[in-house]
Amino acid sequence: MKAMIFLSAAMTVSLAGCVGNMNPTGGNSRPNYPYYVTQQPMLVKKIHVPVGTTLVYKEQYFKQGKQSQIMSENKLTDIRLPIGQSIDWGGVPVTMISQFFNSAMRGYSVHANFKKLDAAKRTRFSQLWQRCDDDLGISIKDRKDWSFNKANIADVESCSTNYQRYFKNDQEQQQFLDLMYRELMKIND
Repeated sequence: MKAMIFLSAAMTVSLAGCVGNMNPTGGNSRPNYPYYVTQQPMLVKKIHVPVGTTLVYKEQYFKQGKQSQIMSENKLTDIRLPIGQSIDWGGVPVTMISQFFNSAMRGYSVHANFKKLDAAKRTRFSQLWQRCDDDLGISIKDRKDWSFNKANIADVESCSTNYQRYFKNDQEQQQFLDLMYRELMKIND
């Protein structure tokens, strides 16, 4: 009887270990997305990025890990600034911009470092964003432009998981996002 209990426990632990390592992309390891590290300052998606910026791309056949040449902006999913550096996006120091995971949606998430926000640059928009304490989801008209181009910004889709356009019937969430969008449009670039 003890042998059956021991065998049953061993199989449970073994199977739990397998399930914990499963990857929804089919493998048991993280995908090794192709990326390029900029060797000079350059313009990417209409954003001036510094040397050392990591550009991450969608999975592609025969392209994995670090690439020796920049790839097509059409395949770009992330712009990651070097550690300790940021760019100004709407008056807020931004460290990363990521295309929405759902590629059918036109937009990106903007990740801020509010510790680097100069008190003199604080605006109502930055205060609202900081209150969410997470990334900001922006819907856009032109996928080729991730800059702070107000003419290209269609809406504020989300501010963390607390405020989402998805919850249309939640008036508080919708009003907060409407206010953020209005305040964003007041920023002088």
